[in-house]
Amino acid sequence: MSWLENSIMAKRGEAKGLPGQSFAITEETQGKYHYVYGPYAEPVLRVDPGAVVSAETHDAMEGQIKHETDSPSAILNFPFLNPQNGPIFVNGAEKGDCLAVYIQNIVPRGPQPVGTTCIMPEFGALVGTNDTAMLNAPLPEIVKKLEVTPEKGVVWNDKISLPYEPFIGTIGTSPEIEAISSLVPDYYGGNMDLPDVAPGAVIYLPVHAPGGLLYLGDCHATQGDGELCGFAIEHPTVTTIQIDLIKNWTFRWPRLETEGAIMTIGCSRPMEDAARIAYRELVRWMAADYGYDELEAYMLLTQAGKLRVGNMVDPKYTLGASIAKTLLI
Repeated sequence: MSWLENSIMAKRGEAKGLPGQSFAITEETQGKYHYVYGPYAEPVLRVDPGAVVSAETHDAMEGQIKHETDSPSAILNFPFLNPQNGPIFVNGAEKGDCLAVYIQNIVPRGPQPVGTTCIMPEFGALVGTNDTAMLNAPLPEIVKKLEVTPEKGVVWNDKISLPYEPFIGTIGTSPEIEAISSLVPDYYGGNMDLPDVAPGAVIYLPVHAPGGLLYLGDCHATQGDGELCGFAIEHPTVTTIQIDLIKNWTFRWPRLETEGAIMTIGCSRPMEDAARIAYRELVRWMAADYGYDELEAYMLLTQAGKLRVGNMVDPKYTLGASIAKTLLI
């Protein structure tokens, strides 16, 4: 029996966590990929809860970096990064509900080498940027192209291969009225770059606009905590998700569930504010749904909480706070 049968999605979802009709978003059917999260784009799909959707995602650079001799700063046009599939309109979704998205599978697509990582001038966690202005000279520009397969993993060089541990870097629902760059993570999800948003997990996203308007893209083949240089192993994929709808479950920030834990996600700068958001939301979730007094939850998380750094390079940083389900008694 899959753990999903006992998940929040299965217990509270309109489709009870069961798969429904299948859909495919190809490059052709997607047409224009989106660089903004907002309620103004026409939905590419309209689906009922339970829908299973496979999407042909681009890498974060929309495939423009093809060779190690390419210059990202000359080719890429900021802020046109993180192309998004969607939006997907979920029938019945209204403000105050949430979308439950079970990530079924992520596989690479396209000719090898499909993986790309870069160093770009004035971009990354250990260099001067527009937000952290420094007088020192920018780092040199470097592109690394890599073979990526589920079998071999990420082939870094002839001595090192990293495991294929794919996840969705950017996923979220539309804000109610704002139109926000797909580079930005916030209360609706977005560019969280959190490796836990991986196959086998369910992410819960608050609904702010009719239909929820789900966007996704920017899948990574693997990534260390913090996405230090600003580019994980970016790769195009076929990503398959199962979408459910939970009525009248309202919360401020994205939540995530795996077989062994629950997690709340916060995005802000400085990083400690993102951590505070994530832990505060976890305290409140434990109190609302698991019978904890808030102060007892606060003290227990001091001993048993886990904190995961998603990114420390985006316009806002992302952290996830989690607790093992064995402690939710």
